[in-house]
Amino acid sequence: MIKFRYICLAAAAAVIVTLSSCSSTPTAENPSAPVANPPATEAVSNNSYSSHGSKEKININTAILSELDKFEGKLGVPALSNKIQANRPYGNPEDLVTKKVITQEQFDQIKDQVGVQEVVLTGEAKDVDYMSKLGLMKGHLLVAQELLDQNQPKQAEPHIGHPVEEIYVDVEDQLNERKVKEFKTTLVSLQDLVKSSPKDSKVKTNFTSSVQAVDGAIAALPADQRSKPGFALQVINELLDSVNSEYRAAIADGKITAPIEYQDSRGFVFYANELYKGISSQVAQAAPEAHKAIDTSFAEIIKVWPAAIPPVKAVKTPNDVTKLVKIIEENSQKAIDKSNT
Repeated sequence: MIKFRYICLAAAAAVIVTLSSCSSTPTAENPSAPVANPPATEAVSNNSYSSHGSKEKININTAILSELDKFEGKLGVPALSNKIQANRPYGNPEDLVTKKVITQEQFDQIKDQVGVQEVVLTGEAKDVDYMSKLGLMKGHLLVAQELLDQNQPKQAEPHIGHPVEEIYVDVEDQLNERKVKEFKTTLVSLQDLVKSSPKDSKVKTNFTSSVQAVDGAIAALPADQRSKPGFALQVINELLDSVNSEYRAAIADGKITAPIEYQDSRGFVFYANELYKGISSQVAQAAPEAHKAIDTSFAEIIKVWPAAIPPVKAVKTPNDVTKLVKIIEENSQKAIDKSNT
């Protein structure tokens, strides 16, 4: 009888332990339960708008253009990605409405996917972010130079303005941290001059100064870091994400309906290709098959932009460009893995 009682007590204790362990497991009903060894994160959340069962949120303060394109595609608003980026930072999701980026009705369609989480980048991720943003500036200036050389100042002007209007604010803190001399005023002066006096001889001088300023900011990163394939490939892939989203925004029904976005993507892909040429020999030695796929894809994707002045009909569809970008990204990862081993 005593033995039977001990067996019952032991069974009851086992049930209690099981129930206790279940109740300490985080669930939708008990999200605050402790977790053993939680994964490390660099994100500091100030987003109180999460809800159980909702789709993964897109951080409108830090998301790259290709991520923001999900909103653009859902709402059917041309160049919405750029508009969201240009109006950063956002204190809460509803700022999209208060800043007149979208209407309340449009916001209601995407509100469950909008987040404003603050992400704190450190280490290499921070350096990649810095170099990628400056790479976008370089891409804008590359295509602006082409257009100025073709006596198209009106088309060149937006590409001089975009580095200030869309990018500088996102990289300004890092420029200050790295003790890079302020060059926003240099870019603004060049834009104003191109607007008012495009034939002025100072345009060429000011343009050179602007390019040198961006190059100087890039040089704040050590040369040996910039020349490492693992680092450069990450930057290249960030640029290609923007190429993909800008090109998609430029095309409608097989035609180029948004020349500025076409030109943006041209500048970005040309600079990404330039960066790859700088490390291609190293990649070819470490990962020959990955290099061959990347090199072939770059040769093919460059054909999409035959000139700075866009053709009426698109050379390739946005899906074709996405496939080529994906090939480069997948093989970049293979090359990075090879270099790490």
